[in-house]
Amino acid sequence: MPKIETEHELPRGGISLAWRALRHRNFRLFFSGQSISLIGTWMTRIATAWLVYRLTGSAWLLGIVGFAGQIPTFLLAPFAGVWVDRLNRRHVLVVTQTLAMAQSLALAALTLGHRITIAEILWLSIFQGMINAFDMPGRQAFMVQMIEGREDLGNAIAINSSMVNMARLVGPSLAGLVIAAFGEGFCFLIDGISYIAVIVSLLMMRLPNFAVASAIVPMIAQLKEGWTYVSQFAPVRTILLLFAVVSLMGMPFTVLMPIFAAKVLHGGPHTLGFLMGAVGTGALGAAISLAFRKSVLGLGRVIAVSAAVFGAALVAFGMSRLLWLSLVLMVVTGFGMMMGMAASNTIIQTVVPEDKRGRVMSYYTMAFVGMAPFGSLLAGGLAHLVGAPVTLMITGAFCILGAGWFTAQLPNIRLHIRPIYRDMGILPAEPLTAMADGSGD
Repeated sequence: MPKIETEHELPRGGISLAWRALRHRNFRLFFSGQSISLIGTWMTRIATAWLVYRLTGSAWLLGIVGFAGQIPTFLLAPFAGVWVDRLNRRHVLVVTQTLAMAQSLALAALTLGHRITIAEILWLSIFQGMINAFDMPGRQAFMVQMIEGREDLGNAIAINSSMVNMARLVGPSLAGLVIAAFGEGFCFLIDGISYIAVIVSLLMMRLPNFAVASAIVPMIAQLKEGWTYVSQFAPVRTILLLFAVVSLMGMPFTVLMPIFAAKVLHGGPHTLGFLMGAVGTGALGAAISLAFRKSVLGLGRVIAVSAAVFGAALVAFGMSRLLWLSLVLMVVTGFGMMMGMAASNTIIQTVVPEDKRGRVMSYYTMAFVGMAPFGSLLAGGLAHLVGAPVTLMITGAFCILGAGWFTAQLPNIRLHIRPIYRDMGILPAEPLTAMADGSGD
């Protein structure tokens, strides 16, 4: 009789291997719900940036709004990580997604009613930042509950990145069309409605029982335990330090995109949509390429190269005055950005102990998102003084320097991470001469 493939058997073939995490029912539900919701999220991001720039014409206020939307994540993330370890993670996500839906619908009502002001955008951005402080570490920590076994965890992270970047590709392009035809308010309305999909997918999941941290332990003690782990374990510490630099100096390039679209490339909202869509194209390509990887081995080197590519593409983009060249460079920027983010996420999620996962992912959130508000202020201030093109050339150069520093740290990372990989069966029980080429990072 022919062999019947069960839900949790590893599928055969290149394409099946790349999508193997989707054999888990809970992850399939998450994938379908988030795929819809994230398109709306990216529409709101583009519409918010364009609305601020249309109302004020100020690079400085673009930076201020970016700061307001992200600083709560930086301040609240460590505390949120403790709560994520203490609470049912699905319940946390249902609450955060419901609150995010309310925020988008409030933006829609104010904008469609022609009552929106910069002050209201700032307050609603702060509210969204508070939601993200709990939602992002909760979503990252929840990943392992949807994937019943760590052998597919890296693939799930790569697929999740593919989903995010497909939305990054579709959302901005769709936002540009909707803004040009109907205005920013309809983008916010579409986003608000799209949250229904992810909330329904979360409620439909059948999840195993997961132990949570005891609430008897004081929060300060749990905060200290999480910080001690992150600050003393070299692989996690070094990865987070690199991407804190990348997030501070490089990631806020998105804040300046309305200026490039309108003044540097002499376009409109559709040009902004094309630029952000190009970022999504490159990021999607990076995520898909990671989905075909069979192992976490070698990802340390990938992180270093990706940061250098990201920085170099930003420098070149700052020099470009041609739309077609700028679009190509945004593809490269997106590729380097996502390759580094997904690779670092995979390594951290693979090695972190389950009882510290929420807290560690809260510091991950601080490094990737929490530093961005300071970067938004820095980018907005620099662009006001020296112009957006020179700003990107400066910040891109810092990303390249960060990549060089991380490369110098790779031997120490490998020294600490190989014993963990051996315990997990990712590496052979005894070190081999072949490992000397760095394949164990």
